[in-house]
Amino acid sequence: IYIKRCDEVLATPLPYSAFSSSSILGADFGAGYAKLNRRVGNGGWSPLDSDRYRWLQVDLRGRKQITAIATQGRYSSSDWTKQYRLLYSDTGSNWRPYRQDGNIWTFSGNWNSERAVRHELQYTIVGRYLRFIPLEWSEEGRIGLRVEAYGCAYWADVINFDGQGVISYRFRQKKMKILKDVISLRFKTSKGDGVLLHGEGQQGDYLTLELRRAKLVLQINLGSNQYGSIQGHTSVSSGSLLDDDHWHSVLIERYRRSVNFTLDQHTQSFRTNGEFDHLDLDYEISFGGMPVSAKPSSGGPQNFVGCMEGIHYNGDNITNLARRKRVDTSSFRNLTYTCPVSQTFPAFFNSTSTLQLPGQSEADTVSVSLQFRTWSPSGLLLFTPLMPGGVELSLVEGKVVVHIYISQGKNARVDISSGSGLNDGQWHSVHFLALESFAMLTINGDETSSVRASLPIQIRTIGDYYFGGYFPRTDLSPSQRSFQGCMQLIHVDGELVDLHAVEKGMLGSFENVSLDMCAIIDRCVPNHCEHGGRCSQTGDTFKCSCDGTGYTGATCHTSVYEQSCEEYKHLGRTSDSYWIDPDGSGPLEPFKVSCNMMEDKVWTTLVNDLPPQSAVSSGSDPAQGTVLRLNYSMTTDQVNAITSSAEHCEQYVAYACRMSRLLNSPDGSPYTWWVGRGNEKHFYWGGSGPGIQKCACGIERNCTDPNYYYLCSFKKVPKSDHLPVTQVIVGDTQRSGSEAKLTVGPLRCQGDRNYWNAASFNTPASYLHFPTFRGETSADISFYFKTSSSYGVFLENMGNNDFIRLELKSAYMVSFSFDVGNGPVELTVRSLTPLNDDQWHRVEAERNVKEAVLRLDKQHREVRAAPPQGHTQLQLYSQLFPKWCSQNSASGGQRGFLGCIRSLKMNGVTLDLEERAKVTPGVKPGCSGHCSSYGMHCQNGGKCVEKYNGYSCDCSLTAFDGPFCTDDVGGYFESGTMVRYDFMSDSTSAPVGKGVSGALGVEGNLTQEELSFSFSTSHAPSVLVYISSKTQDYLAVVLRHNGTLQIRYSLGGLKEPFTISLDHRNMANGQPHSVNISRQERLIQLQLDHYPTVSYSLPDASDTVFNLVKTIFLGKVFETGQIDPVLIERYNSPGFVGCLSRVQFNRIAPLKAALRPAIPSTASIQGVLVESNCGALPLTIPPMSAAFDPWQPDSAGIQFPFNEERVNRDGVNRDSAIIGGIIAVVIFTILCTLVFLVRHMFRHKGSYHTNEAKGAESADCADAAIIVNDPAFTETIDESKKEWFI
Repeated sequence: IYIKRCDEVLATPLPYSAFSSSSILGADFGAGYAKLNRRVGNGGWSPLDSDRYRWLQVDLRGRKQITAIATQGRYSSSDWTKQYRLLYSDTGSNWRPYRQDGNIWTFSGNWNSERAVRHELQYTIVGRYLRFIPLEWSEEGRIGLRVEAYGCAYWADVINFDGQGVISYRFRQKKMKILKDVISLRFKTSKGDGVLLHGEGQQGDYLTLELRRAKLVLQINLGSNQYGSIQGHTSVSSGSLLDDDHWHSVLIERYRRSVNFTLDQHTQSFRTNGEFDHLDLDYEISFGGMPVSAKPSSGGPQNFVGCMEGIHYNGDNITNLARRKRVDTSSFRNLTYTCPVSQTFPAFFNSTSTLQLPGQSEADTVSVSLQFRTWSPSGLLLFTPLMPGGVELSLVEGKVVVHIYISQGKNARVDISSGSGLNDGQWHSVHFLALESFAMLTINGDETSSVRASLPIQIRTIGDYYFGGYFPRTDLSPSQRSFQGCMQLIHVDGELVDLHAVEKGMLGSFENVSLDMCAIIDRCVPNHCEHGGRCSQTGDTFKCSCDGTGYTGATCHTSVYEQSCEEYKHLGRTSDSYWIDPDGSGPLEPFKVSCNMMEDKVWTTLVNDLPPQSAVSSGSDPAQGTVLRLNYSMTTDQVNAITSSAEHCEQYVAYACRMSRLLNSPDGSPYTWWVGRGNEKHFYWGGSGPGIQKCACGIERNCTDPNYYYLCSFKKVPKSDHLPVTQVIVGDTQRSGSEAKLTVGPLRCQGDRNYWNAASFNTPASYLHFPTFRGETSADISFYFKTSSSYGVFLENMGNNDFIRLELKSAYMVSFSFDVGNGPVELTVRSLTPLNDDQWHRVEAERNVKEAVLRLDKQHREVRAAPPQGHTQLQLYSQLFPKWCSQNSASGGQRGFLGCIRSLKMNGVTLDLEERAKVTPGVKPGCSGHCSSYGMHCQNGGKCVEKYNGYSCDCSLTAFDGPFCTDDVGGYFESGTMVRYDFMSDSTSAPVGKGVSGALGVEGNLTQEELSFSFSTSHAPSVLVYISSKTQDYLAVVLRHNGTLQIRYSLGGLKEPFTISLDHRNMANGQPHSVNISRQERLIQLQLDHYPTVSYSLPDASDTVFNLVKTIFLGKVFETGQIDPVLIERYNSPGFVGCLSRVQFNRIAPLKAALRPAIPSTASIQGVLVESNCGALPLTIPPMSAAFDPWQPDSAGIQFPFNEERVNRDGVNRDSAIIGGIIAVVIFTILCTLVFLVRHMFRHKGSYHTNEAKGAESADCADAAIIVNDPAFTETIDESKKEWFI
């Protein structure tokens, strides 16, 4: 099939008279000589003056389709045009600028006089007149121009609609059942409202295309039902400012419920609401309005006023049929086939524009009216000086404000205002009148709402009126300086201003004003603000408000949430409810899920609204069964996003029944089934499989009654690709006595395959390839990488000239470079630490029409604003190469990446690196070494364990549990409760260090050990921890009768144990306390609670080896060997009552071992032990400085009772103990006396007495009273610990 190209030469064949210009330098420089490659005359056109008000115009002598243009400098000269704009028109007036990428386009021209530069237009334009506006020219010469236009002829039947006439196209049949529609037309109008086409049927179907406030609205309904359960109405709007009296093209393509709606090259694709596919229309479809029979009694929408051409409906040319009188046009008063010329003459203003017009001087009246349209909330419409004072007519925050200055000072003025929201892009009229002693302001011709004000002066005009801008620096200047938008129909002193005369220089003056055109642009249509972001704009830019959307960035493109519970875990988060966004910048909205962070797994939980044990009632139709529907707190697509990326999903179903069978015989139809993903029915239950109509017990042959293998009572549904359960249909409930109850648990999914999807690149030449990346106006790329190399290209995608690339430039720098047609742009981010440390690092890059952003590890960030004018669309053609190395690549070809890339996501879509790596040489799926990046999340001695798709924390050798070894393991001891942990026998007797035999739970001789735990109790005395041996060596931590703590070490060599007694504080006060004891040879270090560590030293006579460690006792001692009689006599009865938590001796956690019987150990429990973390210490008080720390022996002026230098050689510091005891008694006596005096002084002040915190009265000491009374102390304790304050 031969298709003729629309690429004919249009300008060169034209006569000299078809060219015109604003001026010429001389007769030989005339516009008619401006033909491409011609040398006649002086070789081209040059104007008299070289400035931005010059233009060259070509009359193509008929409407043409223009597809390309070309320019050239003036032959053999220094005159050429470097940049220019293109305007086009049907009539030689009301010019329309060529737009591209959302802006009035600036074409690049010539850099010498001979070479022609051709530009293919992004879209075909139709017009008779072309006008070239030079913007920049040769510095050595002046404006010089030769031009050419390329295209072909254009012809279409035109019909002028006067607002009364309607074209009615009658169907061949009375009722049409239409499955497919193709409708196209072009229209132009200066009215913002009117129906372009309408059709309807008696069943409620309809199709309407209508202008509303200069926007095009398509309404379609393929059918609704009378009960309201199916609502078919669908409404979609497109475009803006369509009342500009320029041609606009419309194309509607529908097949069943799928619709493409195209307006001026912008296509919206959508599906209609409802469930029907056919459009049922009766009798006719009308163009230009609704027929009288279809209009409601209230009047209905207005008919269209303007012109249409090229109307086609499902293959029929309606405009041609109208010319041949084959359609009903009887409603027209005077049907014409030409389009009238617009009578308006608009003026377009930017921030540097001003238009000065003359008026009557020394008159006593100011009368000005105009129409304007703008997006800017504020701007100057008019300023005119008076004698004295002046009048300012401005737009302020969307309303018109008049300031009447009655003197040269700004303080004396009269203000009036009217209107609101006038910066909506619509045309609005303003009329201001100041006459004698009053002023009046009228907006949009509504005289009933006119605002009046009295004037204290007599008006005297000077006669100068400044529209759109006033820039002279005078004693009296307006509050607004400029205006961005359009004006038309300007009246001064009641007379319409002839802007044609202004353009020719015969009236007034102007600067930077574009006459005979309105080039205002709606930058919010199409809306670049994604995900529901709200767009607002001014004359030259737009911005997006992303509040409440869950997204951020200049266009609300980037999600603020992580993609899954798995990602939250690897940020160090614990179990909680989180917002997730599985597809990132994709179309799915964020939603909230419950994340359960287990030690080795992460579970995502989605709940449904079916109550547990829901009774199943008999349905109205026994054959259909009873339908129980489940709704989740998110859309079906959101649920599918979870199940698609999860490694495993499951859902529990409990079915309790009596005389209500779940299944049937293997050959019969099941009585009950469930509906899952994609509305598919499933007849299997957990433990069974698809197609097997048996319960698990029937398969395993262990049913209670082997004759019935279909009476299932509880089942689990584990097939991830079939979940979630959305309906359960229960049958066999019709019989007398039948009863059934159903419980469907939450959907639980584990893991995130997308997050761990990785590939390892093992050679510099290895690479993966994927389809071309599509990100024309908005693109984002994110991934993790790890490497030991200092450079390498992560990925690259090329076009003809455009490209996008992400690269590791050095060991400290990542770069993001691209070109969308405005020249290469490179963003770089530098890290403070090396990136080639073989740890995971995250890269996020985004480019949109507003800016480009590069972010590294969520910390380092660079932003580059897009140029205000230029290309915005990224055009790529080659395949996408993650990790690219090629001699032909723009990166130079020698920078292959070695390492791993993981979780590569582009515009919300995760690329399957692992699947592609399985069939690609030099690339391996997966990547090891996650602990190097995430191991720091394993705390309290937990060990990071590598997994194929992540890591886990091994807490087995710690006193903690949880995904990060941060959950305290503790228990509540009742009176007499004891925990015992026995070390296993070992023949080794040589001294060993921590972490060898003693640390592994076998008997050994220790030269160093660590003991840590926390506790809370209100009872004393008691034994907290006792570690015995097969010799007389032991370590004991006890609470004495007064609640103070004592540590007793007996390692041999001393007559009595080495004792550290802390007499300064009662620790049996019901509050959590932590104890950390470590010894290395003779050095003992002790830390209590949040206070600094204090050091002690064993006497020289003491041994340093803890021989043959045997047993750890918690809460009470029951030992058959050698034991300290003082300890048994004073502290062992009745035993510890309270909480112990996180007990650890070297690598042994005896309390955890006792509370985890599933793990084999030598731990045992005597008495009642209830698991609780109530003994854990909340860090509620900041550490004290040494100068004020009463526990610090070096504090100024403080004598600590157990300074190591004052311990006797036998290990007992008796003098210090006596002195400390006396001091404690004195302090306690003073405090009690003060408390008694205060209570006595305020006994009669009831308000103070009753408002006092009740816990202070029962506090054991001053410290406890402070703790109980201070809300800052208690409010940080979690709920599990607050019970101890009751």
